[in-house]
Amino acid sequence: MEKEFDTSLRDSQSTTVEPVVPEKFDLDAYAAYEASMGERQEAFLHGDASLLVYRRVRADGVFYDKCRDYRESLALQLGALQTSMQYKADIANFLEPWYGIGYIASCFGAEYKWLPGQAPAVEPMFHSAQEVLDADRKPIHETPAGKHILEMEEYFLEKTQGKLPISFCDVQSPLNMLSYLLPVTDLFIEVYDDPEALQQAAELVTSLLLEFLQKQKALLGPALALPGHGFASSTRFRGLGMSDDNSIMLSAEDYLDLFAPSDTKAGAPFGGFVYHSCGNWTPKIPMVHSISGIVAADGAFSLQTDPDPNDPAAFAKAFSGKGLVLNARVVGDRKEDVAAVFQTLAAGGQKVIAVTYCKDPKEQEALYDILHGGIRA
Repeated sequence: MEKEFDTSLRDSQSTTVEPVVPEKFDLDAYAAYEASMGERQEAFLHGDASLLVYRRVRADGVFYDKCRDYRESLALQLGALQTSMQYKADIANFLEPWYGIGYIASCFGAEYKWLPGQAPAVEPMFHSAQEVLDADRKPIHETPAGKHILEMEEYFLEKTQGKLPISFCDVQSPLNMLSYLLPVTDLFIEVYDDPEALQQAAELVTSLLLEFLQKQKALLGPALALPGHGFASSTRFRGLGMSDDNSIMLSAEDYLDLFAPSDTKAGAPFGGFVYHSCGNWTPKIPMVHSISGIVAADGAFSLQTDPDPNDPAAFAKAFSGKGLVLNARVVGDRKEDVAAVFQTLAAGGQKVIAVTYCKDPKEQEALYDILHGGIRA
């Protein structure tokens, strides 16, 4: 596992798939495939300690410019679902109405900018938390980005007849959302210059997000898969997955005072808060464990997954006995090396979802058997 992160790849976790139009996708076959995993997932949820395997299939382009046309996005994602059935796993892949991560900025009048081949971006509009609080705004569902996401979900539901699991849009933490409204340097200065206004701004964007998520929940109904986005997700799972990458750049004290209450509030209606950060957040484990209502967390554990991965041994020790689910992503060329990472993570007896990226279905099956040979779900 000494191989370096490949900076030439647009997405180190993507899989090449052939698009499948909805009319040619076997909905009933995939629904039966997903349902066949229910017993294993229930045992995982209600057992003391266990491990599940999830072979993530990310279709290249879905999380970039291909999201602009939700017909193309669905065809690519259905291709990913069809491909995923070749890989032995305990959790099925799901559909996601991904349309960028800056939709909160549209509440304040910002518009997406589209660079060739890239995901949509937004430029920060403000320079202080008070400016955010004083600005005119509208609900997310009334903005162009919000309307597109809801139309995307309606299209996905119509074409799949509600038979396939579908997550929320990519949910960002209150802190992350504020970084799309303020330049991150200004945001961090506000931690010291005006923490009260910054906390209020976090509460504001959380309220806007929750209103939008409730509309999505009502629309998706029983098809809703949680925690969503980069997490292994299922209609049987709970918790709201939120990307919180900026959290590792703040002190634990400041983060817990200013932003953690909003994390807890956002996750509460969905069974709890599920934490994700890219990079190495090993030093922040105590902070993450301190967030009220946390039920799961996600991290990368190899150089081929992230250029600064987490320490498996440290996580195994820190997560043991906490009752949290650890969603662990490991890209690697050798199944033995990948298996060793997951076995280290599970050694403390905690619940681990082993997210794999084996290129060959036979290699995936061998890895699956190695993992379940020593750790029974």
